[in-house]
Amino acid sequence: MDEVTLSMPSAPAQTEDLLEFQNVSVRYGGVTALSEASLRISKGEIVAIMGPNGAGKTTVLRALLGLAPVSSGAIYWQGRLLRAVTHEMVTLGIAFVPQGRRVFSHLTVQENLEMGYLTIKDASERARRMASVIELFPALEERRLQIAGTMSGGQQQMVAIARALMSHPKLLVLDEPTVGLAPIVVQSVFDKIEEINRKTHTATLFVEHDVKNALDVAHRIYIIDKGLIIFDGEPNMVREGHLLKDVFLGKAETAAAASSIDHRQQS
Repeated sequence: MDEVTLSMPSAPAQTEDLLEFQNVSVRYGGVTALSEASLRISKGEIVAIMGPNGAGKTTVLRALLGLAPVSSGAIYWQGRLLRAVTHEMVTLGIAFVPQGRRVFSHLTVQENLEMGYLTIKDASERARRMASVIELFPALEERRLQIAGTMSGGQQQMVAIARALMSHPKLLVLDEPTVGLAPIVVQSVFDKIEEINRKTHTATLFVEHDVKNALDVAHRIYIIDKGLIIFDGEPNMVREGHLLKDVFLGKAETAAAASSIDHRQQS
């Protein structure tokens, strides 16, 4: 990685951006999973990453969390080069909710939530954080003593998100938060993402396949295909065009060209 460091992009100017990727590439052997990806997330912003299976969406999250090898480019957190290893992300203010509702199934809801603030020693601060999270998730109050593994998929997802919020993150990262959930539950998850942002101003980055709900919640959208980010813009720009449909139908080159033309015309 020393050779990469020598060609590291310059640090971004001080802005409201929490996170910035500068031309980040990820390679596994001879396979490029992410190619010169540049993206940013500002304070209090909800950003969605969308695209077909295998496009590189989760690779973006893995690169951020130190779980994928960044072969070139740089990732900045609050204007500084991100060098932290995976287990240090929480202390920086980055909380991750992985795909698949990863709760501690043999523990109670209360115990699951407590796992979210293990680094906090002050009892009064722990109590304050528990109260603020329960206020966001009032349905968990009466289930504090329930074993998490006996809950429904939707309830477990709420526990997983609530546990992540116990660390009071600046950025909440969600990997396909609605995968495998019943349609009636999916809407409640998106409603909760919106509520968290509205009440706590926590920035959120999520990967999602549910196009409609993602467009309804996100402030900004990135579309990725074959490891390339081919679109960065507001949800309305996606709704009014055929870009996303073209990507999912495998017309990525046409879609990318059309997007490029649109951006030039608008500028």
